[in-house]
Amino acid sequence: MEDGKRAHITVVGWACTTLCLVSYAAAFSHGASLSACTDMMPRHLRAQLHSPSNNYVTVHTNMSFYVPGDKVPVTVRSTRDFMGFLLQARKVSNDEIAGTFIFIPPGSKLLSCFEDGDTVTHSDKSLKRNLSFVWKAPDQPIGDIKFFISVVQSYFVYWAKIESAIVAQRGQN
Repeated sequence: MEDGKRAHITVVGWACTTLCLVSYAAAFSHGASLSACTDMMPRHLRAQLHSPSNNYVTVHTNMSFYVPGDKVPVTVRSTRDFMGFLLQARKVSNDEIAGTFIFIPPGSKLLSCFEDGDTVTHSDKSLKRNLSFVWKAPDQPIGDIKFFISVVQSYFVYWAKIESAIVAQRGQN
């Protein structure tokens, strides 16, 4: 093969690979996909999971108890910038997603994994650190809950299912 043809094929191959990677990464810059609902794992190319115990992100609420129908403030704090996230409340008893988010910060959007608004994700790739949300408990009893967040620092580094403390349902048997 002559050098001109080889160079042309190399450039075309590189351009196709670059375009594919850019479009693949861009697909996640507007939030997690529904495929992440169950295990809260990002679907990035070659993303590397880091240990939840070594994360720099905390998710917490100032309430230790709630009753059905309560509005619970949830705060995510980070010591480093991150681009993406996925936030859910889950029942301690069976790990099912529960409740709905009724307040979300700019740069985020609601996802409907099993019910409308039961999950929040990023809506852009702006850098984030401290975020505030309000979660509404279902009107019927569901038991104790925990909040979980997966955080994407870059397209290649993430932490999955960082947990809050248990928020106990008051008046439970």
